[in-house]
Amino acid sequence: MKATYPQAKNPLILRYHRLMDAFAKSDDERDFYMDRSEGFLLYVDLDKGSEELEILEKDLLDTRERYCLIPKMTFYEVKKFMEGFVHEKVYDIDTKEKLLDLISAKEARENFLEFIYDHLSELEKWQQYYQERSRIRIIEWLRSQEIHFVFEEDLDLNKALVEKIKRHQFDTKVPKDVQQGRDGITAKAKTYYSNEALNPRPKRGRPPKQVAKVELEPQLSGDIYTQVPLSCRPFLYIPDITSVSSVTFSARFETEEHLLASLRGSPRLRVDEKLEALSQRLESLRHLSTRLAGAEKTFGIEKKPFTPFLKPKFKETKSVEVLPETQSSKMESAIGSFLPKKRGRPRKEEQPTDDFTGQKRRRFAIKKVTPIKSKKDNK
Repeated sequence: MKATYPQAKNPLILRYHRLMDAFAKSDDERDFYMDRSEGFLLYVDLDKGSEELEILEKDLLDTRERYCLIPKMTFYEVKKFMEGFVHEKVYDIDTKEKLLDLISAKEARENFLEFIYDHLSELEKWQQYYQERSRIRIIEWLRSQEIHFVFEEDLDLNKALVEKIKRHQFDTKVPKDVQQGRDGITAKAKTYYSNEALNPRPKRGRPPKQVAKVELEPQLSGDIYTQVPLSCRPFLYIPDITSVSSVTFSARFETEEHLLASLRGSPRLRVDEKLEALSQRLESLRHLSTRLAGAEKTFGIEKKPFTPFLKPKFKETKSVEVLPETQSSKMESAIGSFLPKKRGRPRKEEQPTDDFTGQKRRRFAIKKVTPIKSKKDNK
């Protein structure tokens, strides 16, 4: 059956973060639709006038093949998201028990987010987990609707070329650079229909070198839609969302700023997340050390003092008294009586001096000889 709406000549270029936000906010009071022709989103806001809502409803019924309703998250799916994060990414036992208690209580979704935003060490892990799980869910839904698509955040094309492709996406004859861009988009669209898109596996081999991560804002193209009906233009949903941190998983608050302002009933300023996470980790280490110290006391384990690796040679300092000359001479004479005398010639300073000249006298060794006995003495 031939479609009654215009068909694009290349895969639809969709904003992944907008779809993730629409999936999070779609509930019983809010409806979101996606257009199959150009990929724009419609947000049916009940605050609009009744006349505009009636015209839109008539248009949706007349061209129901063109628009597909974004599914609403059930309570079971919301709970599965939160429980999966707690069991897979939370390692602290106390934090895990607290989150499980919040999930099983009333207003679990909002209380869960409030606790996560108060513990910034868990916030980064939650945002990464939520992005990965939402991506799989969105890809599954787009594949079930048989929509040929690519996510603009995954493209390596420059901003000007993407906007040029959007302007000519319904044209058969296009410039050479647009055709090359279309070929690249078509090749990229095939990756979303592979098994790895739904079951991403970690890459094997040696991990890359640790390089300082430079976070850059993605340069996304402008919103260019040429086939939007007049009845749908007041309901276009085009929020400026460029990162996963802007998607709150909350059905009550529109943006992250509104969520932060509502926490504990007062506006809050966001501090540096890395410093806050580091301080919380240090606090957890202190808490763990105090618990270990208490365990040692209960079991009667004596804690040995910490000894450094390098020990000093002399630990104690002793005072040395200088004896007077009389005591020192007595001490030397007493010690000299026990020590053996040195052999050999006396030193120069010990040699005797002449009384007249004052010079040191030279000592002569006295040889002993046997006396000569004469024959007369024998008689």
